[in-house]
Amino acid sequence: MAGSKPLYRATPLVTVCNPSVLNPQQRRAMRRWRWGAFLLLALAYVLAYFHRLAPAAIAAELQLAFHASGAVLGGLAAIYFYVYTLMQIPTGVLVDTLGVRKIATFGGLVAGLGSILFGLADTLVFASIGRFLVGLGVSVIFIAIMKLNAMWFHDRHFGTVAGFTILLGNLGAVLAASPLVWALSFVSWRSIFVAAGGLSLFLGALTWFLVRNHPGEAGFPSMRELDGQPPHIPHGGHWYDALVRVVKNPATWPGFWPNLGIGGTLFTFAGLWAVPFLQDVHAMSRPLAAAHTSLLLAGFASGALLSGMASDRLGRRRPIMLAGILLYLLCWLPWLAMVRMPLFASLLLFFAMGVGASGFTLSWAIAKEVNPPALSGMATSVVNTGSFLGAGLLQPLIGWVMDLAWDGKLSAGVRVYSAFNYQVGLAILLLFSLAGLVGAVKSRETYCKHVT
Repeated sequence: MAGSKPLYRATPLVTVCNPSVLNPQQRRAMRRWRWGAFLLLALAYVLAYFHRLAPAAIAAELQLAFHASGAVLGGLAAIYFYVYTLMQIPTGVLVDTLGVRKIATFGGLVAGLGSILFGLADTLVFASIGRFLVGLGVSVIFIAIMKLNAMWFHDRHFGTVAGFTILLGNLGAVLAASPLVWALSFVSWRSIFVAAGGLSLFLGALTWFLVRNHPGEAGFPSMRELDGQPPHIPHGGHWYDALVRVVKNPATWPGFWPNLGIGGTLFTFAGLWAVPFLQDVHAMSRPLAAAHTSLLLAGFASGALLSGMASDRLGRRRPIMLAGILLYLLCWLPWLAMVRMPLFASLLLFFAMGVGASGFTLSWAIAKEVNPPALSGMATSVVNTGSFLGAGLLQPLIGWVMDLAWDGKLSAGVRVYSAFNYQVGLAILLLFSLAGLVGAVKSRETYCKHVT
């Protein structure tokens, strides 16, 4: 991963004489390569979101299968986030050096094996190992697809494409809510995870054959060359020097805090505690509680796409990000106050929370734009670490805090927490969310273009 040699080498599959002009056949061929690679990685990202949030829907089954307390359940779910956090910066280095194709293939195969092991596990130890492998495998997918987007799409479209990526990924989050609860009426949660593992193995194998790291590997000009501009200057030094440059850039770090405070709390709530909260405090059935989570994630998905499109059209990043985060913070207040509300209002509030939370996704575009283009993978990975560090800390922390004041109440062998227990947990989530707002305020406005 070192040296001044070109990062990628491949025999071009198409010969283009004029790098700023493509004939219709070449344009069609380039679109096939671009969208084929994007689709494969997007499907892998769907599975990553499914694994991220599925524990919320099967929390009761996991407690019964492994005799888990709230803290233990939170720890099992959070293993995914621990390894995801640790892998973000290494993944950024790897995709900027070895390329998307190798890293995404590796991720799909490892995640597939982990999901199968998780589904077959008969002890907490094996379930934890399976969850670890899943987290390790899917941890590379997001940075890989962001790098792919940076290479295969114009800079002026990056916000929109990033939003579209989140929209597709959240299909997995939606599948991990109401559809998963519905499927549990017909098959066991174990069968579902074994099937998901098989699909992940298949996608990993296809990635090796059908994905190219950048247009040059398929014989096409870069996106800047298509605009009649010189290509971005590649980084010629050691990967370590590149990483140090990203980390030492003060403009990189404000984006870390919206990821930690907004992304971390969103994944903690949607991924584990939202369904039990609505069941225990608001006396909702599990399908109805899962429907709320589905709307939360649908709001996040649609909001990410709209935020990216609005940002690209407006030519600004910060105003859209701040507006979303403020909406998200306001939506926490009724839940923290334990306000009883009509069903329509609670569903609408969950959807609005998701739309607001999507504002933090623009931090990825800012991180890319305040660092050299050749280091986009590392830049995105540094700020994205915050989301998974936040969820990894908060999921077990919320469970531990609620266990401290648990009154011993059980229902069918599953712990039932009081409104006060959840109120303490939600207060912690709100405090972390405020840290996200502070980071957004301090983020640099890039006007949707590279400023380095």
